[in-house]
Amino acid sequence: MNKMYRYLRGGIAAAAGMMMILALAGVFYPVKVFDVQLTALLQRVLVDFSLAAGILLAGLLLLTFLFGRVYCSTLCPLGLFQELLMLLLRRKVPTEKNRPYKYFLAAAVFGALIGGTACLVRLIDPYTLSGSAASGAYWGLSAVVLLTFLVWFKGRWFCSNICPVGAVLGLVSKCAVNRIYIEKDKCVSCGLCASKCLTGSIDFKNKTVDNETCIKCFKCTGGCRKGGIRYGRKAEPAVAFNSARRRLLIGGAAAAVLVLAVKGGVELAKNAAAKIKKAILPAGAGNGGDFANRCLNCNLCVQNCPMKIIKKAGGDYGTVYLDYTDGFCDYDCHRCSEVCPSGAIKRLTLSEKQRTQIGLAQIDEEVCVKCGLCVMKCPKEAISKQEGDFPHISSDICIGCGACKSACPVKAIDISAVEKQRLL
Repeated sequence: MNKMYRYLRGGIAAAAGMMMILALAGVFYPVKVFDVQLTALLQRVLVDFSLAAGILLAGLLLLTFLFGRVYCSTLCPLGLFQELLMLLLRRKVPTEKNRPYKYFLAAAVFGALIGGTACLVRLIDPYTLSGSAASGAYWGLSAVVLLTFLVWFKGRWFCSNICPVGAVLGLVSKCAVNRIYIEKDKCVSCGLCASKCLTGSIDFKNKTVDNETCIKCFKCTGGCRKGGIRYGRKAEPAVAFNSARRRLLIGGAAAAVLVLAVKGGVELAKNAAAKIKKAILPAGAGNGGDFANRCLNCNLCVQNCPMKIIKKAGGDYGTVYLDYTDGFCDYDCHRCSEVCPSGAIKRLTLSEKQRTQIGLAQIDEEVCVKCGLCVMKCPKEAISKQEGDFPHISSDICIGCGACKSACPVKAIDISAVEKQRLL
């Protein structure tokens, strides 16, 4: 049975990993595995009050309560990357202490998110870092390099002692119905199980397993020759008073950090909103202020845009944005709206996207040669032209797709951002 758990977990992880690679490469994304990432789900609940996202989030927490942190070993892209690294490096991980500072980090990150901004989440969330690295963004690549060194020396220490998502799921996993445990009458303290543990959660000398940091990879259960390490239900001994008091103090301090982070998130949201007002954003982004605080910078939209006009955060903009320098927004495409898992880009039907004004075209009459190509290329027929006159753009019809700008041979057309996207 223990080997079956290991093979089942491995099969799910392999399938999920392949789907993630294809999605991040912009090749194939019908099974939206990124829609079940914890941070993206929480963001959708906070942004849209999405019932579907709320059900999925509750399901993820229930899954963790029943089976432990299986999410971290099957559905987390950064977790799967670290496991691949460990297979290649073949490093033995020493037993690690469960550090309390991860709770404060999680409180700060998710507190700011609740306060209205994803600014802190972008820096450390495992899903966001994975997408950022896959798209070649500097921060994501830097994080992966640092993580590689961390895996070399400490195994999946990021998952057990840094990751804010892991901290939240770890607290749930601590009370999970099914856990990894050692049968002390069978255990001979050989240390074989501990040598296979990716997170250093097994203390074979004291014959204990820290199920809060354990990610349920089941590598340990298949390696014990005596059958001394098991997965399933087992009653835990009562917690000592001193330990309970210490946890109470840590919990109280973390709650205080959470409250302060929520308040700080409100201020961060105001500052972030001011930096993206001039950017043209994908249809469904709403307005610059909201988008600046909702976008996780996972860059899934960047990777899946067939016209390659969605650009990574950088320069003046802290989130993804549209750049019409080498292309335009295809009138018959709403791929970014389909793939965004966080609700930063609202899910629009193609018809809704075709009626959403994301910008407004403007003609420089000093440069225009009155060729009329813009009239022919406009998919909305928003540009008209009389014989011998300059083209005229109807602001009530133009959606700012940039097709006219791309067609203009003398670069006489520019697209300006709208303060708030609207449905025409």
